[in-house]
Amino acid sequence: MSAPVFVCAAAAGAGPGDTVWLDGAEGRHAVSVKRLRAGEEIVLTDGLGSGAAGLVTALEGKDRLAVLVTGTRREPAPAPSLTVVQALPKGDRGELAVETMTETGVDTIVPWSAARCITQWRGERGARALAKWRSTAREAGKQSRRLRFPGIAGLATTGEVAGLLAGAGLAAVLHEESSTPLATVPLPDEGGIVLVVGPEGGIAPEELAAFEAAGATAVRLGPTVLRTSTAGTAAGAAVLSRTARWR
Repeated sequence: MSAPVFVCAAAAGAGPGDTVWLDGAEGRHAVSVKRLRAGEEIVLTDGLGSGAAGLVTALEGKDRLAVLVTGTRREPAPAPSLTVVQALPKGDRGELAVETMTETGVDTIVPWSAARCITQWRGERGARALAKWRSTAREAGKQSRRLRFPGIAGLATTGEVAGLLAGAGLAAVLHEESSTPLATVPLPDEGGIVLVVGPEGGIAPEELAAFEAAGATAVRLGPTVLRTSTAGTAAGAAVLSRTARWR
């Protein structure tokens, strides 16, 4: 079983032979929840691509432990990058979408307030929901042993999504009425990939028109209709399996 991952900003500057202390909430989780002990392996990361593997050498109280760094690794920015624009799902299905997309390898998740979204992020409620998505991405990044956690952007409008699509190497909108399979769309030689996942009620015609005007292609994921909270994960896996990132 691979070593557990914890977030520690000091991981970015650590080198073999250094001792790094893990404390605070992460230290408490390592000591009191995971119950790590001296001699066990651990990985520290800043969540931005830097990782330090090491051995636990000492524990202090219930929330602090020392790690002797035995090796370091720098995970480069992935190419091609994969961004998923996710229409706001109902209830806690947004966190489910973020969790599974993080585990799959999506690099950036953009929450989108589509016209047919039942859920709307406004004021403090929106701030809390965005914070929850970011917390979910962080925890899922640790669980899936990533050194580079996905970025969770602020809530985007349809116009902002169109601008994002215009700058992509490949821009695709999942749409059940499309006759173009995602699996057959050529991947770009350069530039990032942006996929758009609509709400349960579907993407409104005017939204699809705006995205196509920005250069996006409507694509069909498969013969079945997925929920908005699972479509991004399935589409992300379908795309990544065709890139060098999964070989």
